[in-house]
Amino acid sequence: MTAPETGRGIAEHRAKHPETSFRILHVSTGNVCRSPITERLTRHALTHRLGTARTSGLIVESAGTWGHEGAPMEAHAATVLTDFGADPDGFLGRELLDEHVIRADLVLTATRDHRAQVISMGHSAGLRTFTLKEFTRLVRAIDPATLPDPEEAGGVVERARSLVQAAAALRGWLLAPNEEADEVHDPYGAPITFFRSIGDEINQALDPVVTALTGVPAPA
Repeated sequence: MTAPETGRGIAEHRAKHPETSFRILHVSTGNVCRSPITERLTRHALTHRLGTARTSGLIVESAGTWGHEGAPMEAHAATVLTDFGADPDGFLGRELLDEHVIRADLVLTATRDHRAQVISMGHSAGLRTFTLKEFTRLVRAIDPATLPDPEEAGGVVERARSLVQAAAALRGWLLAPNEEADEVHDPYGAPITFFRSIGDEINQALDPVVTALTGVPAPA
């Protein structure tokens, strides 16, 4: 058995989109709990490690497969973000549209069902779409030395593109130990204690991803 090729999907997508930016799309169901938390925690971590200027090419957004268009994030989700020092202000929910998937260079979903829904939309999304925890597992197996130096030409954008290609090539080799391993469960309607648990889960999954994207480890 040989490692799978990255395929035409990523190459075709890159040919249609500018090389100067890299867009990360987080997807959940209503876009009021999990994906807002993941979006804002990602932004917070990127800025914390790189500073505002160096993150200008990284665009982080979210949407929901049954998104509550224009809705604010759930109050407990906002509290969780505040606990982490991230900014919940100004968020408005969105329904996942074709244009969001077309523009995204990396789609990270809360569950396997969300991943399947994104891939079913087409747009060569299969090789760019992972559950968050799946992507974390794959990223942990990638040698950072094989990725472009974020300080060189292309910076973190080129490094991010290479990271997605490497993860896509590994997907068939590093399977989840069980179905639950790739799931982030929906806290909607649950007490704040469960939201905080989900927030911790998301934050822990994001840490190695942000480290791989930026080349900068989390502060001790």
